Amino acid sequence: MAEAEEQETGSLEESTDESEEEESEEEPKLKYERLSNGVTEILQKDAASCMTVHDKFLALGTHYGKVYLLDVQGNITQKFDVVQVFGLYSGEEFHETFDCPIKIIAVHPHFVRSSCKQFVTGGKKLLLFERSWMNRWKSAVLHEGEGNIRSVKWRGHLIAWANNMGVKIFDIISKQRITNVPRDDISLRPDMYPCSLCWKDNVTLIIGWGTSVKVCSVKERHASEMRDLPSRYVEIVSQFETEFYISGLAPLCDQLVVLSYVKEISEKTEREYCARPRLDIIQPLSETCEEISSDALTVRGFQENECRDYHLEYSEGESLFYIVSPRDVVVAKERDQDDHIDWLLEKKKYEEALMAAEISQKNIKRHKILDIGLAYINHLVERGDYDIAARKCQKILGKNAALWEYEVYKFKEIGQLKAISPYLPRGDPVLKPLIYEMILHEFLESDYEGFATLIREWPGDLYNNSVIVQAVRDHLKKDSQNKTLLKTLAELYTYDKNYGNALEIYLTLRHKDVFQLIHKHNLFSSIKDKIVLLMDFDSEKAVDMLLDNEDKISIKKVVEELEDRPELQHVYLHKLFKRDHHKGQRYHEKQISLYAEYDRPNLLPFLRDSTHCPLEKALEICQQRNFVEETVYLLSRMGNSRSALKMIMEELHDVDKAIEFAKEQDDGELWEDLILYSIDKPPFITGLLNNIGTHVDPILLIHRIKEGMEIPNLRDSLVKILQDYNLQILLREGCKKILVADSLSLLKKMHRTQMKGVLVDEENICESCLSPILPSDAAKPFSVVVFHCRHMFHKECLPMPSMNSAAQFCNICSAKNRGPGSAILEMKK
Repeated sequence: MAEAEEQETGSLEESTDESEEEESEEEPKLKYERLSNGVTEILQKDAASCMTVHDKFLALGTHYGKVYLLDVQGNITQKFDVVQVFGLYSGEEFHETFDCPIKIIAVHPHFVRSSCKQFVTGGKKLLLFERSWMNRWKSAVLHEGEGNIRSVKWRGHLIAWANNMGVKIFDIISKQRITNVPRDDISLRPDMYPCSLCWKDNVTLIIGWGTSVKVCSVKERHASEMRDLPSRYVEIVSQFETEFYISGLAPLCDQLVVLSYVKEISEKTEREYCARPRLDIIQPLSETCEEISSDALTVRGFQENECRDYHLEYSEGESLFYIVSPRDVVVAKERDQDDHIDWLLEKKKYEEALMAAEISQKNIKRHKILDIGLAYINHLVERGDYDIAARKCQKILGKNAALWEYEVYKFKEIGQLKAISPYLPRGDPVLKPLIYEMILHEFLESDYEGFATLIREWPGDLYNNSVIVQAVRDHLKKDSQNKTLLKTLAELYTYDKNYGNALEIYLTLRHKDVFQLIHKHNLFSSIKDKIVLLMDFDSEKAVDMLLDNEDKISIKKVVEELEDRPELQHVYLHKLFKRDHHKGQRYHEKQISLYAEYDRPNLLPFLRDSTHCPLEKALEICQQRNFVEETVYLLSRMGNSRSALKMIMEELHDVDKAIEFAKEQDDGELWEDLILYSIDKPPFITGLLNNIGTHVDPILLIHRIKEGMEIPNLRDSLVKILQDYNLQILLREGCKKILVADSLSLLKKMHRTQMKGVLVDEENICESCLSPILPSDAAKPFSVVVFHCRHMFHKECLPMPSMNSAAQFCNICSAKNRGPGSAILEMKK
C-alpha cells in the first residue's frame, strides 16, 4: 500500500512507459483533474458504482444504493435512497419501490415535454414506464429472460440495451425490436466485463464489449423489403479489436474515446496485476482503428479495481468526460489553447508557444504574450544564443522602453552588450542616452570598426555627443593615426555641426565623403584656401564641384590658388573650356603653354575651337616646340596656306595629308604648288594621280611627267582616273535624264492646270478699280481679262500693251516680282 499511496500523489496523466514519456514529443489531447469537494466526502465512506450526466448536474450512484446529485464542481446538491424520477427545474417526482435490484435506468431524452414522460429500468427485465392521460404511471415489459440488463442508452426514438446474450435496439415509435447484436467473446463473464454503449448520433450506436468495438448504423428499410419486418434495420459499418478490455466509450467528433482496463505481467514476480486504466482517443476505420493519443491514469486504488469498476460518462456538446472508479472520479477535458501553451513551455518550445499565443490572443486566459516572450528570451540567454535572444527583443519588447532598458542591463551583466546593440530602438521608443552611451563605450574599448558602424547608423540625438567626442579624443591620444577613429571623430563633429574640424580631418584622411560634406553643409567659404588639397585628393571631383559652384568660388580665385601647380591649373582650365569656350577666354593665352606642356593631344582641338587665343603667340610656341601639325593649322588659319603646304611636304613628307589640305583650301595655286613639288617625286605623283581627278584636270599633271620616269602603280592610277571620269560622265547623264523627266512632268502638270476653267461670279472684283467684275445689269455688254494667277481685271482697266510686246501681263504679280502672268481668258459680251 505504500507504493499505492505514493502513486496517488502523482499526476493523473502518465504514460504507460516512463522511457516513452521522456522520449515522447507528442502533445496529449486531453487534460485531467479529480472531482473533489463532495465526491471526496462520499467516496471516503462509500464506493462509486455508476454516474450519469445531464446539463450541469451529475448523478453519482454508490455501492450502498445511494444516489447523489452533484454540480460540476462535485458539490452535493441532493441525496436519494430509492429509484426516483426528480425534476431539476420543476416539482415533478416519481417514487417506486421494486421487488428486485435495479441495475440501470434511462430517461427519455426529452422527458421535460409532456408527451415524452417515459423512462426505462433494467434488472432481470427491461421495464418501460410512461405517464398516462390521468397522470398515472404505467409500466410495460420490453424484454426479459436473457439475464441481467446492465447497460441502457436512449437516443431519440431508439433504446439500446445489453444483457448476457448481446445488444438489442427497440424503436419506441413502432414498438418493435429492430436488431440483436450478439456478443463475440462468450468466454468473458458479462458481470465482470460488462458491455459499454454510446450513441454517436440519432442513428449511430457504438458497442464495446471485451476487446471488441462495433460501430452500428440504424437505417430505413426500403418499402419493397418490409413485408413483416421492422421498418428499420442495423448495419455494422466498422468492427475492430483493441489491445485492452473496454470499460467505457464516448464519441468525440468523428473520433472515439475509449476507457480501457489494463492487466500487465510483472517482470519480477511474473504474476498478472492490475495496471493503471488508459483513456485512448482512436479513429475508427472499417476493419481497424488508428490511435490518436493514449494516457494512463493514476486513479485511487487502481491496483484493486476490475473492469466492471470503471465507467465512462460524457457531457454532450462540452467535450467533458468523467472516469468513474470506486474511490475516484476524474474529469477529462479537451485541452484548450492555454493548455497547449503550457505543454509547449514545458517542452521548452518557446517560439511555438509565442506563435500560438499571438494567433489565439483573444482566447487565452492564463497566459500573456509578453510573459511568454520574456521567458523565451531568458531561455535563449541561458542556452547561450545571445544573438537570437537580442533579435527576439525587437518583436517581444516592442515599444516598452522600461523593458528594453531592463534587458540591456541583463545583457551587460553577462558581457553581451554587443549582441543587443544592432536591435536597440532608435525612434519609437527612445531609451535613455545612458543606455546608448554604455554600448558605445563597450565598442570603443574593444572594437573600433563596430563603434564606427554604430556612429554611422545611430542618429546623433540618441546620446550625448560631447561625451562620445571626448572619449574618442582620449583614445586618439594613444593611437593618433588610427584612421577609423579619425573618420568617426569627423562624423561626430558633423553631427555637432562643427564642420570645420570635420572637413580638416576628412582632407587629412583623403576621404571620399569630403565632397559630400562640402555640398551638404555649403562649406565653400571654408575651402578657398584648400583647393590644392582637394585637387591632389581627387582632381576630377574637385574640378566638377568648383565649376558647379562658380558663384561661390570664382574662376579667378581658383586659377590664383593653382598658380604654383600648373598641371592642376591645366586640368581645371581644360574642363572649364570643355564646358564653355568663352567663360575662361582671358586664360586662353596661358592655356596654349599649358596644353603644350601637359596635354599636347588636346592642343590642336583647343586651337580649332578657341576664338580668343592669340594666333601669333600660339604659332611662336608651336614653332619653338616643333609641333608641325599645330603649326600647319595656325599657318592656314592665318592665311599663309602655301607655307603650311610647304611644311606638310617638307616636314611631314605626307602626300595624303598635303592633298587633304589642298582639298580643304580649294585653291588652284595650292594645287599648282603641290604639282610642282611632286613632279620629281614618283611616290607623290602616284598619290596625286589617285586623288586629283575630282579637283584638277589630271592632264595638267600627266603632261608634266618627264619621259622615262618610273612611277609606281602608274597603270592602276591611270585606270582609276579613267574610272573616275567615266563615273562623272555617268552621273551627269543620269542627272540630265532626271532633270528632263522632271521638267516634262512639271510642264504637263502646268498645262493641265492652265487648261482648267476659272469660276467668275458676282463675288469677284477687278484688281484695279476694285468694283465687281461682272456688271449688275446682265444685259449690259462687258469685257473681262482673267490671268493664270487668278487675278481678274476689266479690260478697260488694263494698260495698253507696248509696241515691243503684244502680250499682256498681270500688273499685281509683275509688281511683286512673282513673274508676269499671261492672260488665259478674255470674256466678252
